[in-house]
Amino acid sequence: MRHDTPTPVELTGNARTAFLVLAALGLITAAAGAFLAPTRMWASWLMVTYYAIGLGLAGLCFVAIHYTTGSTWSIAFRRVPEALAGTLPFSLAMLAIVFIAHPDLYGWTHDETLAESERLAFKHFWLSWPFFLARAVVYAGIWIVFAFAIRQRSLKQDKDGDPRWTHENFRLSAAFLVLFGITVTLASIDWVMSIEYHWFSTIFGVYNFAGLFFSGLAAIILIALWLERTGPLRNVLNEGHLHDLGKLLFAFSVFWMYIWFSQYMLIWYTNIPEETSYFIRRQQGGWWALFLLNTVLNWVIPFFILLRRDTKRQRQTIAIVAVIVLLGRWLDIYLMVFPAIVGESPTFGLWELGLTLGGVGAFSLLIASVLKGAPAVPIADPELVESLEYY
Repeated sequence: MRHDTPTPVELTGNARTAFLVLAALGLITAAAGAFLAPTRMWASWLMVTYYAIGLGLAGLCFVAIHYTTGSTWSIAFRRVPEALAGTLPFSLAMLAIVFIAHPDLYGWTHDETLAESERLAFKHFWLSWPFFLARAVVYAGIWIVFAFAIRQRSLKQDKDGDPRWTHENFRLSAAFLVLFGITVTLASIDWVMSIEYHWFSTIFGVYNFAGLFFSGLAAIILIALWLERTGPLRNVLNEGHLHDLGKLLFAFSVFWMYIWFSQYMLIWYTNIPEETSYFIRRQQGGWWALFLLNTVLNWVIPFFILLRRDTKRQRQTIAIVAVIVLLGRWLDIYLMVFPAIVGESPTFGLWELGLTLGGVGAFSLLIASVLKGAPAVPIADPELVESLEYY
């Protein structure tokens, strides 16, 4: 069944100018920081690009889960998570710049003790620079291939309405989810946990999945609301869609907190020095306040606001919660990356702010560009009517 083509996705002149200015600010900050404060600048670059990759993976995971489970309620706004997945090539390319330009962020690249210790023999094998880069290429290749393949079949369905594209995406999505669980775990260990390479946590991959999917849901909500306000999803996005997105956001705030507490509690009561060092560092000086604020932004506020049924349906309220969740994800990654790099006291200044704002600008322009490349609604999906009438 075909439907009228929705309003095309377009950034207004003011919005485009604002995002371009932010992106330019990020580039200028990066250029200056490369000479004046290289360690903080590259740490900020790693943080921002890792954040963006998480949003892209969350979008791809969201689409894959819904194809695999046969869910139809999200079809009406499926192009939003598809667009998030479409940002992965750019975000991964930006991360590669860190690996090429400043590998010294990872102390193991110049630590000879790894090679000398029998106890750390496997870490020495795993944390070899060529093998590290090869794994990164494999992770990126898997994610980009699946994102491209699933989106292309979704777009082909716009042209002919053939249900076989849905069946093909079902098979692709099922395969992706298996590989996703493995690759996102290994990537989080390689790219973030190995900054503190003497520390380890067997739950770190799950913790990062919880954070990336939680923030991805918040991004989907904000982008969908923006598309509704500007036209493309007007009379498409309804309270039923928002309610279910709100329920997912609520559920993943609880899941994030559960995994956060599980990691903290298990390390706290076993009291093994190699494990506790991670949290001891983050509970001293100025880090302690940020450590507590992390749980407030990622669990306390979303949990208590979204506990009520009606707040999940109120556009302004759920948008505010989504913004808080995205800020919480930034702080969460900041706490994973910066304490081992900058030392005893948190730093937040020109380099962190400039790179973060630049990332916001560049990512917003990229999302708008990807969305513009396809109808804002999967106009020929056989189950679209069911999704439009969802309550």
